[in-house]
Amino acid sequence: MSWIREGKLNLLERISANILMAGPMPKHVAFIMDGNRRFARKKHMERQDGHMQGFNKLAETLLWCKHLSIPEVTVYAFSIENFKRSKEEVDGLLELARQKFEKLLEEQENLEKHGVCIRVLGDLNMLPLDLQQVIAKAVIMTKNHNKCFLNVCFAYTSRYEITNAVREMASGVEQGLIKASDVSEALLSECLYSNDSPNPDLLIRTSGEVRLSDFLLWQTSHSCLVFQSVLWPEYSFWNLCEAVVQYQLNHKSIQKARELHLEEQALQQLEADCASVAEHLQHQGNGKPADAQRRQEALRHYIIAREARVQDFLQSLKRKRDSFFTDLCSETVLT
Repeated sequence: MSWIREGKLNLLERISANILMAGPMPKHVAFIMDGNRRFARKKHMERQDGHMQGFNKLAETLLWCKHLSIPEVTVYAFSIENFKRSKEEVDGLLELARQKFEKLLEEQENLEKHGVCIRVLGDLNMLPLDLQQVIAKAVIMTKNHNKCFLNVCFAYTSRYEITNAVREMASGVEQGLIKASDVSEALLSECLYSNDSPNPDLLIRTSGEVRLSDFLLWQTSHSCLVFQSVLWPEYSFWNLCEAVVQYQLNHKSIQKARELHLEEQALQQLEADCASVAEHLQHQGNGKPADAQRRQEALRHYIIAREARVQDFLQSLKRKRDSFFTDLCSETVLT
């Protein structure tokens, strides 16, 4: 089954989509695709068949998102916690992922036609090497596409992601790339696996569960959260429309909260910069206060230097992450 489907909405769906798109639309939607196993039990089928039906529904949902002009989708495909399931189920899920990413590699022309960029977020070192390699090929193959984006969270939990971001910053301080005073909420956001994406506008969880299960905890602090009772393989275009309506009803309050948060973040950064400059001037002046003009000039130079340090550090981090995928592809060629 193809990742990228061709198809049109029926007349009623097209009319509804046009009405929806007259209002504010989410640009980035995240899905917790829950309910595959319950669907399998309900239909008296094997668990693996339930997961296969879940993948088929993802392909269909991506088509709906395209028709609704939603350019970015993030899905919770495989949690680190899933490794605790039975060996049979874990092996089945990893094999399904291997098959689907191999299928993706066969769709290069279609991916290029639609401009689909595939990103895989998580600690891929936890996966078998052959699966890492096929994932790396898909990521490299589509990295320059920029019309729409599919982020697949695999071997992922949000707490692990945040912990990893903290480790990256600590390593940057240890190596002298950044100073301890450069560490901030904004910098942590840039060190997350999802740093290339805007935060989701809308997060949808199916199956009736009303928890985030360690998914995008940092990124969804100002997102619209919608919990729907339908099992993921039974998800419909109308369920997606219902979730978008919920987003539209809450759009103004969400935007206001985001704006206030950005203002607060900028103020906190300015206060931190002022404190660092004051400490530096006090040390230089042997405890004597500096005049206002000197403080302003020192603050300006400090901000320029901090921003340059941070950008150099982030470029270094990007090169490290890019090389992880290119090295995997090189290993494939060598073997």
